[in-house]
This record gives sequence, C-alpha cells and structure tokens, in this order.
Amino acid sequence: MPLAPEHPNSSALPLRSGPQGPLSGLRVLDLSAYIAGPYGCALLADQGAEVIKIEPPTGDNLRQYPSTLAAESRAFVGVNRSKIGMVLDLKQPADHALLMALVRTADVLVHNFRPGVPQRLGIAYEQLRPLNPRLVHCSVTGYGESGPLKDKAGYDQVLQTMTGMCTLQGKRGQPPEILYGSVVDYHASALVAAGVASALYERERSGQGQRVGISLLRTALAMQSARLVWAEGEPRDMGRDMRSGGITGIHPTKEGYLYISANTPHFWSALCDKVGLPELAANQRYDSVRKRARHVAELLPRLHQALAARSALEWEALFGQAVPCAAARTTEDMFDHPQVIAEDMLAHFTHPVLGSYRGFTRAIRFERTPGPDPFAAPTLGQHTEAMRAVAATAATAA
Repeated sequence: MPLAPEHPNSSALPLRSGPQGPLSGLRVLDLSAYIAGPYGCALLADQGAEVIKIEPPTGDNLRQYPSTLAAESRAFVGVNRSKIGMVLDLKQPADHALLMALVRTADVLVHNFRPGVPQRLGIAYEQLRPLNPRLVHCSVTGYGESGPLKDKAGYDQVLQTMTGMCTLQGKRGQPPEILYGSVVDYHASALVAAGVASALYERERSGQGQRVGISLLRTALAMQSARLVWAEGEPRDMGRDMRSGGITGIHPTKEGYLYISANTPHFWSALCDKVGLPELAANQRYDSVRKRARHVAELLPRLHQALAARSALEWEALFGQAVPCAAARTTEDMFDHPQVIAEDMLAHFTHPVLGSYRGFTRAIRFERTPGPDPFAAPTLGQHTEAMRAVAATAATAA
C-alpha cells in the first residue's frame, strides 16, 4: 500500500511528492461545500492540480455532520483529500480582494452557491471573466440556473425522490426507498471533474475559459438515461424497471447473502450447473431473461433451496469466473480485500487531528502521468496564513 506524504500539524503549505499528473501545474479554487463540488475538486487534485479549498469562517457544513470520529467529520475527510485549506470571509473587503488576487492566478473556480448568491459575493462568472478570461468557472446547483426551481435548495436524496429513483428502487406496491451513499452527489462530482477537464482541453484551442454548469437534477436524470425513453404511443405506466425478474439479485444462502447476475444464456447455464440444477438450463420454459422473469415464482424456491447448502463466501469461491457474483460484505471488508490492495486503491494518511488513517487514493489510473501522492484533508483554515502570503504576492505582481 503506498504511503502518502506526511501532513503534520503545520500551517506550511504541503509539498506534493511523487510523479506529475495530467493536471499538474493547474490551480483550482474550491469554494464548494458538502460532497458534489468538493469531491469533484478532489478528483482534480488526484490528477495533480493544486486545489485550494476556501471555506467561510464557519467552515464547510459537511464538517458539522454526524460522525463516529471524535474530532473530525469522516465525510469531510473522505471527500477533501489533497487540498490546501484556507478560510476567507468574502463579505470582508480585504478577504474578497485576496480571493480576486488568487482568481487572477487560477485556472478553475468551483462553487455550489444557489443562483444569485455568486453575484452578491462578487464571484459570478461575468464578474470574474474580466480579471481572468482563461478561467473555467464551474457552478454546482440543485436544479440548474433557470426555471421555477432555480432558487430552491437541492440535496442528493431530495433529487432522488423527485426524479423517480426512489420509486423504482422500492418494491412494487411498497413505499419508495432512498439509495443511501449519496449516489447523485458522487456522480455529480464525476461530472464536475469531466466538465472542467473538457473545458480546460477546449481552452488549449481557443485560449478562453468558460462557464460549466452541473446540477443535481441533470445528474439524477443522466443516471437514468436507460429509463428516460418514452416512445410515441406508449402508455404512461408501461414499466421502466430494469431489474431482471428476480434471478439476478441478492439471494440468501446458508450463511450470508449473495448477489448473482445471470442474464446471459452462458451465465444462466453456468449457474444452473454449479448449483446442481442443470435441468433448469435445459428447459426451454426458462431459456431467456423474459421467460425467467415470468416464471420467477417457480424458479426462486428451487434456487434458494440449492443455495442453502453453502455460505455466500463458499458459493463465491465455487462460482469463480463462471458466474458473476459477490458475497455481501461490509465497507470495512474493503480495507483488506486482496483486489483493492493489488490495485493500490488505499493509502496511509497522516492528519493533524486524527493521526494515522487509511483512505481512498485515486479514482482513475494514468499510466504515464499517475499523479502525485495524496495527502490528508486540511483542518479548518490550516494553510490560511501561508495562502494569504501567496495571494498578497500575486496581488503585488498584478
């Protein structure tokens, strides 16, 4: 497991060690809070960008979220790796002037204020463009920057519920169910990183920055592109559930639960053979996903009876590569999973408050420019004074 650079309890700017990344040399100003914007910026930091997290004196609201860590928010630490931490009160002229000095040197600015707020704070794209025409300005909103809901606060599970994700997640005839894990936020963070990278690529041709807009509403709908198809003449409730009729899904075993995917003829045949029911694979009554969905009530009891002979982990080992499957594990199991270790997905971090901890490193692998080693998320305002000096120097140079 790779070792991340030391991150002592110091106000000195952290020095990045390790190889260059594809975004090394770029400066990102992260004024966002919660998950979508901050983790999008963390993905840019993974790729070598210098990311300066600028928080108000009260800090990112995510710092205040419930956490089983004694002195820090687990969520904040998890989504703000490899950032320089700075506190600025943008309502104070001196702090606003320091931000403007940094804007002149920046390549990207990301925020998640509701429409109208950036204008009042003096950080709207049209206000910053004269200072830095090459700036890529990314806003993360709940519903977009126009329309009747543009000023409404948007959150992951609010958008899940609004866009039908929760209804489809629930069982037919049962209440809607939330998808826990901030899935909309995390997909939005990937769109932040992708949108910013694309704008930076275009800037190489045009020499100009531009505005990039990411919304949780657009994200939640993008995640359902396979469902958002309504052919002319189709009724309203014709069924958009993409689940595969009960065979593909989570099943009980002698001990624990096992997810099985058996949609293709090959995998269905392999499943039947491995559980000792080859006659099901030979039966034309069950030889397609749609047929198995129609007859799931008669298939499941036989499958579950067979699966009761072994534990989920035993079945996982027995199926091997023949049947796509996974025993249901906890998140904690991933810290020592051999595949995770083999792929160097985790690193040891040193944090001023938490001390040593293990955490995720990079979401993308680059062969030639893998990017510098990650370091721990900053404490509130940890590098403020050092960054004030940097900003003051930039202001003088301008």
